[in-house]
Amino acid sequence: MPDAPLSPAVAEVRLAVRAALTALPDPPAAVIVALSGGADSLALAAATAFEARAAGIRTLSVTVDHGLQEGSDRIAADAAAAAQSLGIDARVQRVTVAASADGPEADARVARYAALRAVAQAENAPVLLGHTLDDQAETVLLGLSRGSGAASLQGMAPVRADDDGVRWVRPLLAVRRATTRAACAASGLGAWDDPHNADPRYLRVRVRERVLPVLEAELGPGIAEALARTAEQLREDAEAFDEIIHETIEDIVEHAEAGISVSAAALAANPAALRNRIIRLVVQSEFGVGLTRRQTLEVARLVTDWSGQGPIDLPGCTAARRGGRIVFRSR
Repeated sequence: MPDAPLSPAVAEVRLAVRAALTALPDPPAAVIVALSGGADSLALAAATAFEARAAGIRTLSVTVDHGLQEGSDRIAADAAAAAQSLGIDARVQRVTVAASADGPEADARVARYAALRAVAQAENAPVLLGHTLDDQAETVLLGLSRGSGAASLQGMAPVRADDDGVRWVRPLLAVRRATTRAACAASGLGAWDDPHNADPRYLRVRVRERVLPVLEAELGPGIAEALARTAEQLREDAEAFDEIIHETIEDIVEHAEAGISVSAAALAANPAALRNRIIRLVVQSEFGVGLTRRQTLEVARLVTDWSGQGPIDLPGCTAARRGGRIVFRSR
């Protein structure tokens, strides 16, 4: 009896995972799937189990139980059982979510990524995340609402390597959310629907349920894809800018007492966009803090509109003009 034809949705998700695994610089011995039990991560897990097995790569899944919802332990156990049925080494990590001023959603994300990072370091394996094209479009719109410039419109990178060596991979950024649901249905996988994903108290949910549908209705279909393309193009621009900036910084930056200094003349000679990026990068690299646009422009005025003004207080440091240099010092 001939095999049943492969579902187009399953094929699309598998192809995306295959491309992501092939693009890794060094073939890993294992990969980790961040598995919530939702359709996106479950479709990712199924495709990864298939593609990794063919490539001789071991697949693990990690389901993080935040303990913030009633029955969260059961939901995590169901996700792990689904992964095990796919031949995946499934693990459940219970975490304690520390409260902060950032809110419960951000606090849960911090705890989740810390748990995933610990497993990734122990296994020396990249982490695969189930973010889709729809998630990317929502991220771009959220960045636009914050008005924080091109950096916030770049969305999520397909691959990100952290300083500690952990690599985060998003194979499904070109795959629609409807496709992951169809892939789960075609594979007989029962996906969990997180009630938080329909709770209008969350800004991302309002973007998903209200803003994007209005844009599609008023401007025509293809808005999500257009937003994802915009993010990709802006990331390409940012990578080119970063190369120019790093080459420039080598010639104009010097170490100073308790900080670092930059040639004011060299900053003045650059276009405003490049000058502002250099200022932000210097502060981020030296002091580990990000500047707002207003703060960046205040520092730039020490170059372009110098009238003897005193030091500027910034997060973690101060900026002042000393002779022909802008000096950043730790506070």
